[in-house]
Amino acid sequence: MPTPFQLDILTPEHAFYSGPAEGVTVTTPDGELCVLAMHAPLVTPLAIGSIRLHIGGQWKEAFISEGFMEVGHSRTVIFTQACEWPEDIDAKRAEEAEQRERERLRQQTSIREQKSSQIALARAMARLRVTRGQLK
Repeated sequence: MPTPFQLDILTPEHAFYSGPAEGVTVTTPDGELCVLAMHAPLVTPLAIGSIRLHIGGQWKEAFISEGFMEVGHSRTVIFTQACEWPEDIDAKRAEEAEQRERERLRQQTSIREQKSSQIALARAMARLRVTRGQLK
């Protein structure tokens, strides 16, 4: 069994996870990044997508929104706007959000509104992928 390290995943509302982990894989603007025990220290931004936690010898996947991750010698801290287990995601609501944001993008809107809709659409699509068990 790999050596565990302390992992804390924090959102503005609550601590999503706090405890030992053997690994964590996150989505960054440059692709996926996997952190294991004794990883070199770093700070990286996070992109909307999935997060996979290696806890107790098993991988668990969840939805994660934008944020950043700080990796230290024995502790990794993730600060994110939202993080949800698949069973906590309302798939119907995510599908409705996806349709709503696609429609908003089709309409003539300001650049600011388009960017906001693109972010909301990315969140809805990532939530749906996680609930369907589809990686990336």
